[in-house]
This record gives sequence, C-alpha cells and structure tokens, in this order.
Amino acid sequence: MKNKKYIILVVVLVIVLACLIGYFIKDNSSNNTNNSNYSEKNNSTNSTSVTNDTYSTSDMFTDRDLEQTVDTTDATKYTVTSGKDINITKEGVYVISGTATNSTIYVEADDEAKIQIVLDGVNITNTNFPCIYVKSGDKVFITTSADSSLTVSGTFEADGDTNTDGVIFSKSDITLNGTATLTINSTDNGVVSKDDLKVTGGTYNITATSKGLQANDSFAMSDGEINIKSDDDGIHAENSDDDKLGYVYIGGGIINIDVVDDGIHAVSVVQVDDGEINITAGEGIEGTYILINNGTINIKATDDGINAANKSSKYSIKVEINGGTITVDMGQGDTDAIDSNGDLLITGGTITINAQSPFDYDGTGSKTGGKLIVN
Repeated sequence: MKNKKYIILVVVLVIVLACLIGYFIKDNSSNNTNNSNYSEKNNSTNSTSVTNDTYSTSDMFTDRDLEQTVDTTDATKYTVTSGKDINITKEGVYVISGTATNSTIYVEADDEAKIQIVLDGVNITNTNFPCIYVKSGDKVFITTSADSSLTVSGTFEADGDTNTDGVIFSKSDITLNGTATLTINSTDNGVVSKDDLKVTGGTYNITATSKGLQANDSFAMSDGEINIKSDDDGIHAENSDDDKLGYVYIGGGIINIDVVDDGIHAVSVVQVDDGEINITAGEGIEGTYILINNGTINIKATDDGINAANKSSKYSIKVEINGGTITVDMGQGDTDAIDSNGDLLITGGTITINAQSPFDYDGTGSKTGGKLIVN
C-alpha cells in the first residue's frame, strides 16, 4: 500500500513536470516569434534606410591619372595660331605650345578614345568661346609641362543647345595634372566637366565670375594646388538627374578658395581624407553628408562654416568628423560654425571654433573623441 502511494505521487509529479515543460516551451516559442518579428522589422527598416557611401583614393584614381609627366616621343605637336582652331579626333598625345587669340582646341573623338593634351607653354585668349572644348571622347588628360594661361574675356556663346560656359569645357571625364602652373581667367566658369573632374598634380590659379571648378558627377583631388577667386562657388559638384552623384572627394593637395558663395558645394557627399583646405566664403563647406577623416581645414565664413543640408535623397544628413585639424572662424550674426540639418558626430580630430553659435543640429549630436576648443 505504501509502495502504491509512492507510485501515485511519482505519476502526479511527472504530470506536473510535463505541464510545466509544455508551458515554458510554448512561452519561449512565443518570445522567439516576437523577437523574430522585431528583427524582421529592424531589417526591413534598415533595408529601406539611407546608407552613406564613402570613397577612397585607390578607387578614385587610375595610374595614368597620377602620372605627372608624359612620354612625348610619338606625340603630335601643334603651335596655336590666332583665328585658327586645332581639331583632335583620334586617341593619342598632343603637345600644344604658342600664343594666340580666338583659337580653340577641339576634341571630338570616339567614345573609347583617351586623349592627352600637354600644355607646353601655351597662352590663349578668346573673346566668347572655350579655349579647350571636349565634345566627345572617353577621357581627356590636360597636362601642364610648362606654365600656360587660358582666358575668355567676353560673353560666352552657346554651341547649338550646349551652353559652353567654361574656359575649359568638357562633355567627358577630365583629369588635370602635370608639373607646371595653369592660369585661368573667365567671365563665367573656370573649368566645367559634364562628367568627372579630377586634379592630381600641377598648380591652378583660377579667377571667375561664376564657379571656379564645376563637375556634373564628381570632383576628386589627390594632389596639386588650386587657388580660386570667384563671385559664386569655388568647387561645385551637382548632377540634376541623379542626386547620388555630385560628390566631392579630397585626398590630398592644397586648396585656397576666396569666393562670395560656397567654398565647396556638393549635392551628395563632401569627403576629406587629407590635404590642406583654406576657405574664405559666404558658406565654407556644404553637402548632404560631410565626412572629414583627416587633413587641415581653415574656414572663414559669414554664413555657416560647415553645413549638412537636405540636398540628396540618397544620403542621410550628417556631419561626421573623425580626424584632422579644423578651424572655423565665423562672422557676426545668426551664423553657425558647424550646422547639420540631421546628425552631428565627432569621434576625433582637433576642432577650434570662434563663433557665437558653435553648433546647430536637428538630429542627434554625439562626441566620443577628439579635442574641441570653443572661443
């Protein structure tokens, strides 16, 4: 009888234990389901959220972009003549020299052609048309081997439906490189590329009533020196058909900008990885996503010093500073040294600000590193 009671007790305990295990399995299954749904919600949100792409020098420049001298042994050589144009229609290296007025160097080659124009002490002054006009071709390298100058002194005339509004005007990619100085004077824009514009060497002194350097898809610089004075923007990148493009990448070199409007203006990204940038402008640097990883940046502005604004639907609005030495001096009034219409993230670098309003951000502000001096 006693054994029978033990057996009954054991059976009851087994039944209770089985019920408890069943309950916990059900509860855990319910929790796992909820967690799975939460994760799916997060993944779904992330998949549709904006991801900010970044760039690197290794991806941006080819070996030929970075070569500052050219083998001219088999090159075609021209001397400019007043009132006469030079027409380049085939891939190759072309050395240009001499002094002339109202003379244009035309490039009209097939879509695969790579053209290298070597400016070997050439001086052109035109009244109303570009000194260099690239109508077609895959890519054009404009290389300075001796100091040269290009000037347009009057009102630019259109070429049919094309508003040729730059002293150097190109519908294709352009790389500016070399070992000498190119001086550009313009009654409109200095250099215009309807594709990508790169600078990897040489010195460029640009005076313009409009934009100094204007690119459609991107502006990228690895080395060299750029000096710009203009009544508009210094460096401007904007693609009206694709707002993921229109970015500025600076990986080295020296940039001196003294302009009325924006020093550097990009619709999507402004990324600075190295180099020295000195800006005096209405607004220093403007873009949707501004990423500063290194370099020395000095800004004197009467509006915002560094401004992230909603210009591209493909990027989240953010100012992100991970390194570098940055000094921002602001004018009096309702001006911000660093202004983000989205987030502001500082993880490193040394930032010195002289302003009544050092920071303004509409999203999240975070400082996890770096040195900040506000006067």
